[in-house]
Amino acid sequence: MASDLVIPYNACDSHLHIFDPRFREILRADDMDAIPCTVGAYTSVQQALQTDRAVIVTPRNYDVDNAVTADAIAQMGLHRARGVAVLRPDVSDSTLASLDKQGIRGIRFTLYTPENAPTSFDMIAPLAERIKVFGWHLQLHWTADQIVQYERMLYELPVELVFDHLGRLPVKQGLQHPAAAIIERLLRSGRAWMKVSAPYLDSKTGEQSFYQDVDQIARHWINVAPDRVVWGSDWPHTSLKNPTDTNSFIRKLLSWVDDQETLDKILVSNPERLYGFPRGGVQNLRSEAV
Repeated sequence: MASDLVIPYNACDSHLHIFDPRFREILRADDMDAIPCTVGAYTSVQQALQTDRAVIVTPRNYDVDNAVTADAIAQMGLHRARGVAVLRPDVSDSTLASLDKQGIRGIRFTLYTPENAPTSFDMIAPLAERIKVFGWHLQLHWTADQIVQYERMLYELPVELVFDHLGRLPVKQGLQHPAAAIIERLLRSGRAWMKVSAPYLDSKTGEQSFYQDVDQIARHWINVAPDRVVWGSDWPHTSLKNPTDTNSFIRKLLSWVDDQETLDKILVSNPERLYGFPRGGVQNLRSEAV
């Protein structure tokens, strides 16, 4: 890590979840500690991170009800926030158009545990056809083995792909897992993006080592495709049993990056391209009240 790296203005936290008791939730026991985590609660987190923009991802608790995410975007403002929805193929055209106006820019398929998922693999291709007119992407939270299993479909989908959480490569195999080559081909071809986030999901050494066993994987994605990588905090860290300092994860990003130009891409220009944030003059948004 370069000692002089700084978080640039317009930096984006490209992956977080909002849990708001004003909206209906389908509660799951393993997520109970995360509720409520509102926009107001995230404000102090964002200030500590020194980020200005945010991408809210609808959590599985809300099934395909994306009202909580649309509301969070509205609270933050379209100049500062975008969202990723969870939908099924029965969604109406009018709903898709409305969500687009509200700042939704992709659909997430959280299928690493299919039995707990609100969607399924057979829904992916039909929805991809529906959303391509909006320029949305598909965000995939899959296991590495699932990426291998559905390799052909990944190449055939008509929209861009975003791989969640470092591609969920098992650290024992790491970059030797066949999924790594598939992801790398898609990144290099300009058809996919990688979120370097949530290192705790596949780490075996854990917080004690600050998840050092995933460092090689993260640095690999940044080195091979610096123009196709974004970073997310994964706040409020529903998979962790103990409270954690979210700011430590942006420090983790700094340990993976060698130069300011690459950091600026990951935090500013790449999210601008992927999520459609306004480009142009740098603005200090950190003093704005949410």
